[in-house]
Amino acid sequence: MVSEKKTSLVSIIKKILDDNKATNIVTIDLKDKSSIADYMIVASGTSSRHIQSITEITAQELKNIGIKGCNIEGQESDDWKLLDAIEVVVHIFHPEKRSLYNLEKMWEDILPQQNITI
Repeated sequence: MVSEKKTSLVSIIKKILDDNKATNIVTIDLKDKSSIADYMIVASGTSSRHIQSITEITAQELKNIGIKGCNIEGQESDDWKLLDAIEVVVHIFHPEKRSLYNLEKMWEDILPQQNITI
């Protein structure tokens, strides 16, 4: 049941991102790979204003449905924001920065049995 709740949260966040025109939305399963979260969602925005808007809207909609403790990191950045929704971490990048950091590739390369603690 707990796993279904987390999967549902992932679906809710992906829908919010999609509804607000985020692009290239990717979900990364971090279970058994990291203690930071169970899932990571990476998405792109078209401009600094769009990235800020997507992040704020997502945080507010999660709050509206009772998800408490969501924090936004990267407030000073124009090309990246992080939304920490406890079990799900959401990165929203400007496409150029996303390409530079390439989180999808980084997590893909981690061995499934390896446990990462940060």
